[in-house]
Amino acid sequence: MTEHAQEFDVVVVGAGAVGENVADRAGRTGLRVALVEHALVGGECSYWACMPSKALLRPGAVLAAARAVAGAGVSGAVDVAATFATRDDVAHHWDDGSQVDWAQGAGITVLRGHARLTAPRELAIDGSGGPARVTARHAVVIATGSEPVMPSIEGLAEVEPWTSREATSAQLVPARLAVLGGGVVGVEMATAFADLGSDVTLVVRGDRVLAPAEPFASQAVADGLRALGVTVLFGTQTRSARRDDDGVHLSLDGAPDLVVDEVLVATGRRPRTSDLGLETVGLAAGKAVAVDDRLQATDVDGGWLFAVGDVSGRTATTHQGKYDARVVGDVIAARFGAKAGAKDAEHGGLSAADEAAATPWSRYRATADEASVPQVVFTRPEVAWVGLTEQAARDRGLQVRVVGYDIANVAGAYVLAPGYAGRAQMLVDETRAVIVGATFVGPDVAELLHAATIAVVGQVPLDRLWHAVPSYPTVSEVWLRLLESAGL
Repeated sequence: MTEHAQEFDVVVVGAGAVGENVADRAGRTGLRVALVEHALVGGECSYWACMPSKALLRPGAVLAAARAVAGAGVSGAVDVAATFATRDDVAHHWDDGSQVDWAQGAGITVLRGHARLTAPRELAIDGSGGPARVTARHAVVIATGSEPVMPSIEGLAEVEPWTSREATSAQLVPARLAVLGGGVVGVEMATAFADLGSDVTLVVRGDRVLAPAEPFASQAVADGLRALGVTVLFGTQTRSARRDDDGVHLSLDGAPDLVVDEVLVATGRRPRTSDLGLETVGLAAGKAVAVDDRLQATDVDGGWLFAVGDVSGRTATTHQGKYDARVVGDVIAARFGAKAGAKDAEHGGLSAADEAAATPWSRYRATADEASVPQVVFTRPEVAWVGLTEQAARDRGLQVRVVGYDIANVAGAYVLAPGYAGRAQMLVDETRAVIVGATFVGPDVAELLHAATIAVVGQVPLDRLWHAVPSYPTVSEVWLRLLESAGL
């Protein structure tokens, strides 16, 4: 088959939410942009992660919230068929037509196939239309995300375990489900399938779930899982797995052996870079691509290669990856766009001079990746945090004071549910009198997080934050109580 060649100003490899944002921002000053995707445009978040997982979790959360209000009169269980139908709608039935239409409407060329670098600014694409050779005049952006890590457990591959993809797209609920791993995917899917009727066992190697979170948050999630009927096994490793007519037999170290119908492996993810041709430009295949705050590859000369999202090793959430994407898109537009070198009021004042002179916290530097990253875990209770944990702050040599408050004591929490249980905690840097981290645990606390994120990113002094008056009676009044507890 004859190979054909195309040239673009910018080529973005990976058309998930992160890649889409790069392509959109980079093309705003007239650059010709191509978006390359071998699977579905919209990526992991749209079809197998953020969106479908939350669709699976939402019915159980709504039922729990309604049952907590005496006058609601709600009974019954999660409707599995309706939940799956809604999940299918949320995932657009795994059809990316609307995403492709959006990209094309934004002037972005969508190329189908698997891309590999063959030289600086040059890629080969294997697609259904035959092999193609693509050249980027200015920049290539790697936005291929991450993939599940399959642990080396005897017989595990042969039992055909689930990963997050199979879990979020499942059409049947297994009667017995084992989840290996206590991270975000593990605890969220344990919650969802317990709601859907599975007998769930969560197998955790360490001594707590959500290891990056504050210990009190980890404990609350473990207690919440047990309250849902999930068996939580800490300090337990899986030695081997085999499947027969009775199901999947898991031999465990630290707990009795287990027989289940399906196994979900949620033991971590790694950058998806093993087959991108990175070695042709001097980088290691299968590793994260090291970048600076411009998201420019630090180990490649010429300023043409960028990496963004999970593939950079800096971020592991869609929202933070999209933030990085906006930064790199603006950097590329300023550096190479049609009006680079001069202010462009129509496109927000982009200029190459601005980009070159940019300092931390400008639109051209992903400064918030350092110590201002927000995270939400949609378990019951929810957990939301931003910035540093106490241990991380002390490891950095910061002199911090921990200020905590029982959210149940806020009037708005009682209105929400008389039996509301939750906790808020903020870390105050005593030297600067600013908040460097905050954690919330409880029903619907995800909605409290952005205020904390603004306080951390803005480095708002406590005595100024005191004048941000929360409305009454809302759960956000916990901010007043936290500041009072801090001595204001």
